[in-house]
Amino acid sequence: MYTYKLKMNYDLTKDIIHLLEKFDSENKNHQYTNSIEGFKDWIYDNHQKTEDHQSVEWIGKENGRSSESVISTLLVHLNRYAKTYSKSAIADSEFSTQEEFIYLINLRSFGEMSKTELIRRNVHEKPVGILTINRLIKKQWVEQKHSPDDKRTKLIRITPKGIAVLEKQMDKIRQATKIVSGNLTEAEKHELIRLLNKLDHFHNEIFGRNIDTKKLLDTIFSEYSFNNN
Repeated sequence: MYTYKLKMNYDLTKDIIHLLEKFDSENKNHQYTNSIEGFKDWIYDNHQKTEDHQSVEWIGKENGRSSESVISTLLVHLNRYAKTYSKSAIADSEFSTQEEFIYLINLRSFGEMSKTELIRRNVHEKPVGILTINRLIKKQWVEQKHSPDDKRTKLIRITPKGIAVLEKQMDKIRQATKIVSGNLTEAEKHELIRLLNKLDHFHNEIFGRNIDTKKLLDTIFSEYSFNNN
């Protein structure tokens, strides 16, 4: 009995090691984080029970339209829907754009940060981000100061006036975010968050590299294998 358990544990350990080696080999591009959570996500995505994917239908499928095309289109549509609700949330308010309240929410939630960090957190190009920050400074909703660690870096933080204007509109903003998640169940919301986090991790790493636009597609296709997805 003891010998049997020892052999079983040994075989299990070998299988786990082989699985870890496969994970390391397939995760060269850091699609998953190098952590137990990333390992679990990889196992979930690659070793879950096979489902009947043929039951999922979309417009143009019978004519060869790819799942990638559908995902890209739906993400664009959802972004436009979300912007529509955001515009409604700030209608007749002191906000000019949805970026203004998103920047304030980030500063309220995460505290002061550098201009670069704030712009990057909102996945904006620098010129757009600087214009947004300058508008917030002009309205006295945020203030800037030199970093004590690096005088060349300016830190941005939300002001009491910024907190007040944000709070005044938060009920409408919360309504907009609830509408965006639509009729999904709580379980579906959690699964969508998991999948969107995975996509965000993939694209955020690429975005942070500031690859030249003309070279972007060729660079990414040369570095990543999309045949296994």
